Amino acid sequence: MKMGSAVKRRLRILITNDDGIAAPGIHHLRAAVSSFADVVMVAPAVEQSSVGLSITVRAPLRLEQVDKAVWTVSGTPADSVKLALSVVMKDALPDLILSGINKGTNSGKNILYSGTVAGVIEGLLHEIPGVAFSCVGANYHLAEKHIPKVVEYVASHPLPAGTFLNINFPEQEMQDFKMVRQGRGFWTESPNPAPQSCYWLGSKLATFEEEDSDVHWLNEGYATAVPIHIAELTDKEHLQENKKRFEAYF
Repeated sequence: MKMGSAVKRRLRILITNDDGIAAPGIHHLRAAVSSFADVVMVAPAVEQSSVGLSITVRAPLRLEQVDKAVWTVSGTPADSVKLALSVVMKDALPDLILSGINKGTNSGKNILYSGTVAGVIEGLLHEIPGVAFSCVGANYHLAEKHIPKVVEYVASHPLPAGTFLNINFPEQEMQDFKMVRQGRGFWTESPNPAPQSCYWLGSKLATFEEEDSDVHWLNEGYATAVPIHIAELTDKEHLQENKKRFEAYF
């Protein structure tokens, strides 16, 4: 095992993505961890970018084994993780879910659209920790060599329940890693007219001045790690301050 003494046994890892099973990023991710982990890949048969946490409920899902420990799903990343946990790996659940490596960043508030991130969130709903990996361009080999250390860290320093790591790599070799907060930047609308009253939604980046964020440090050439917590979605401060007033209003 090449991960060091902090990890005592081979990990069992589920890998998924939103770019589809043929995307190069997912194969770089498998290559990064296969020397020290038993890897199962369950991913969409075709690209499912920007589908978020959506699931397929109006059509049956096709699960096909295409290689040893590799399956495709005719649905979304969340569908893929659901079938992985309930069918493919039901007798030996994974220790960790890795998603990616996504082509393009998932920094700022864009994670709310991300199928890459959704694959990890679906695992968290089943109390399985995870890490989402993305990179600015397609230099996956630069990201690949740093992924074992990320996995070693997570295995040695377990994440709190309901928390995952959102990792983004710059396009060129990173200067270093920064653990920071999630930025506010997101892709906003820039509709392009098409024939017959149609539009291509298009997008442009809405940016904000925020120094200690993933968006900022990626632009400076650093890889970023953001701990995202989804276990409690309630705005507790608002609840506490407004509960009596709201209930008395009716």
